[in-house]
Amino acid sequence: MTQANNVLVAVEEPSDLMQGDLSPDDTLEEDGDITSNQLDDDAKLPGKNRSRRKAQVKKKHYTEDSIRLYLQEIGRIRLLRADEEIELARKIADLLELERVHEKLVEQLDRTPRDDEWAQAVSQLEKKDMSLREFQRRLYQGRKAKEKMVQSNLRLVVSIAKKYMNRGLSFQDLIQEGSLGLIRAAEKFDHEKGYKFSTYATWWIRQAITRAIADQSRTIRLPVHLYETISRIKKTTKLLSQEMGRKPTEEEIATRMEMTIEKLRFIAKSAQLPISLETPIGKEEDSRLGDFIESDGETPEDQVSKSLLREDLEGVLSTLSPRERDVLRLRYGLDDGRMKTLEEIGQIFNVTRERIRQIEAKALRKLRHPNRNSILKEYIR
Repeated sequence: MTQANNVLVAVEEPSDLMQGDLSPDDTLEEDGDITSNQLDDDAKLPGKNRSRRKAQVKKKHYTEDSIRLYLQEIGRIRLLRADEEIELARKIADLLELERVHEKLVEQLDRTPRDDEWAQAVSQLEKKDMSLREFQRRLYQGRKAKEKMVQSNLRLVVSIAKKYMNRGLSFQDLIQEGSLGLIRAAEKFDHEKGYKFSTYATWWIRQAITRAIADQSRTIRLPVHLYETISRIKKTTKLLSQEMGRKPTEEEIATRMEMTIEKLRFIAKSAQLPISLETPIGKEEDSRLGDFIESDGETPEDQVSKSLLREDLEGVLSTLSPRERDVLRLRYGLDDGRMKTLEEIGQIFNVTRERIRQIEAKALRKLRHPNRNSILKEYIR
C-alpha cells in the first residue's frame, strides 16, 4: 500500500459497519428473482418450462437459506477488543516473517522444505536456537491469529457488501470478494500506526468489491477509481432526490460533489454499459463488432483515467503559489513531457539549484496534506 493509501485509511473515520446492519431476516432478493407465488401462474406453461421455473425457485430459496445460515453463524462470533487486535496483529506479523523464510527456502531448494529445515533457517536468521516444537508452536499461533482476526470481522464484510447489491454481482459473490479483501487487510495491518483494524480493513474490503464489480460486470473494464466515483454520483443523486422530493439537476449534483458539470457528464457517459465487442454484425456469424474497431494502442479506460487525472491534477496545482506550481510543472514535465533538472529550472528563474530544490520540497509537502491529496489518492491502486 502506498503512502497516499496509508493516509486514506488513517484519516477515515471509524464506521458503524461492525454493528452488523444486515440481519439474517433481511430481504436478499435481487432484480429478476422469481417468487414461489408465481408458480400458481405457471400451470399454463409447457412441461419443460414449468420444470425450469420450479428449479429456479428451488435454487433461489437454497441460496437465501445458505446466506441466512451464514449470517447467523458469523453473528455469534464476538467482536475483538483493541488489545486483542494488537496481540493478534503481532502474531500475524510473526507468521508473515516465517512465511517469507519459507518462500526463500523454496527458491533455494527448488522444493517444499521440511519443518525442521524451515525451523533451522528461522533460527539462523534470528541468530538464536529454537527447537522444532517451539517453531511449530509459533507457526500454529500465527495461523490461528490470522483466522481469528478474519472471522471476527466477517460482519464488516457483509455490511459493506450489502451496499453494493444489484450492481452486477450476486450477494454471495460480493461477500466472497470482500472476504478476500479482509484477508489481505489482516496480512497488511500495522497496529503501530494507531488506527483500528476495522477502519483499515474497510478500505481493503471496498477495494476488493469494487474491483471485482469493475472486472466482472462490464464488457470493457473501467478503472476502479472511476467506478467508485460513479457509485458516489449514484448515492449523491439518491440523497438529493430524497431531500428535494424531485430528481436533482446536473448542476445540483455537481455542486454537491464539488466537481464541474463537464466532469460529471464525462463520467456519466463513461458509465454507460458498452456493447459487447462480440456482438455479431450482419448475417455472417464470423463477423464481430470488435473486428471493425480500429485500435490506437490506448484502451478506453486509459483515456478516461488520463483525462480525469489531468483535470484533478490541475485543480490541486492551482492551490499552490504560482512559483511552486511552475517549478513542479517544469520538474515533472507536465506541459511538454520533458522533466527538467534542478540546474535547468534554476537558470530559468535565475536562482540557485538549492533554492529550486527547497521550492520543490515545500510544494510536495503541501500536496501531501490530506486536504489536497484526497482528490488524487483515488488514482492510486
